[in-house]
Amino acid sequence: MRRMHTDTWWIRNGRVIDPAAGRDETADVGIRDGRICEVDDALRAAARPLDAHGCIVAPGLLDLHVHFRDPGDPEAETIASGSAAAARGGFTTVVTMPNTRPPIDTAAAVAGSIARGEEAGLVAVRPAGCMTRDRAGRAPADLAAMAAAGAVAFTDDGATVADENVLRAVMRRAAELGIPVMDHALDPALAGGGVLVAGAVSARLGLPGIPAAAETRAVERDIRLAEETGAHIHIQHVFCGETVELIRAARERGVRVSGELTPHHLALADADIPGDDACYKMNPPLGTPSDRERLRAGICSGALQAFATDHAPHTAARKRQGFRGAPFGVVGLETAVGVTYTELVLSGQMPAASWLARWTTGPAALLALPAPSLAAGAPADVTVLDVASSWTVRAAEFVSRSANTPFEGRRLTGRPVAVFHRGRRTC
Repeated sequence: MRRMHTDTWWIRNGRVIDPAAGRDETADVGIRDGRICEVDDALRAAARPLDAHGCIVAPGLLDLHVHFRDPGDPEAETIASGSAAAARGGFTTVVTMPNTRPPIDTAAAVAGSIARGEEAGLVAVRPAGCMTRDRAGRAPADLAAMAAAGAVAFTDDGATVADENVLRAVMRRAAELGIPVMDHALDPALAGGGVLVAGAVSARLGLPGIPAAAETRAVERDIRLAEETGAHIHIQHVFCGETVELIRAARERGVRVSGELTPHHLALADADIPGDDACYKMNPPLGTPSDRERLRAGICSGALQAFATDHAPHTAARKRQGFRGAPFGVVGLETAVGVTYTELVLSGQMPAASWLARWTTGPAALLALPAPSLAAGAPADVTVLDVASSWTVRAAEFVSRSANTPFEGRRLTGRPVAVFHRGRRTC
């Protein structure tokens, strides 16, 4: 484990927004011995000052859906490089997906991921374990052992468990353990070999499409099983507007279901795809403009409870193969703050405090983790955000090992200027 060096800090003159406490005011924040502390004369005399005038000072952001390709594909990303990208993006905690090679389906693999995250020392790496052995969808993995090793969720992300009996068994065990099941809800029979959403754009480009029903049918099944088993089912990377209504209605009748929205599904639609550019190829695909508007409404209303990047790095060589040949996925950690702030807060569709809640208290509640907070005594995970200046996305400047972004050249407002993890400045 890397030895953490912490300093004493006095973050002054910032707009302090702490969704966990309902706090939104101009104030100072102190950091001492890796924890938030009161700002008094002794701290001011000893601390390193950081002027946050014009910035938001927030609890460290939490991304509940990232792919660090470790083990298996170090050219695309590792836990160390992914952690650096997360810190650059304003995050202090990330939940890593288990679709690695080999998959994270044992207690030892979970423990190994945590250890490599600690060695990197930049963010808290919280692994999700596979729902099924070998991520093959045929039999539940040893969920209890993975939970004991530190897994915070179970998912076969990148694949949907087609066998309802297997998924039911997983959900029953997860409910006993009090850990959520996160589902890549896309009916494989309906999705087939599709590479973007079925519709006018797929027809124009001559590419096979994925119907919206591929998601809604899987979500309907997941909700039914959650109702039956009492498990918490979390729908990953929602792309279809109808899914928002399915989640909302189920929650209103007491089903333990939640959903997440990615920055790319928030900001883009199939109509924005410029041609055979695989930086716009993700799974699930970009929805229609109508889907995008319903997703925006869902995150603003709270029908969707959290943002998540689904950071999915791939090498440039693999992404050059176009829609038919390239793998699914886009990077997102280093653009997430700018995209979501620009699209929702700068546009006036969402208050800054609600926007931050979707990056902090929202995902923490879904995972049953302590709410990120700036209260005295809390771990000093802090993100300082410049929301007054604009910047241009340049993938060549990313610290991630991959650059497969659909936002190249886009002008955004909002980015981290300082990030602290356990009291250590990481960005």
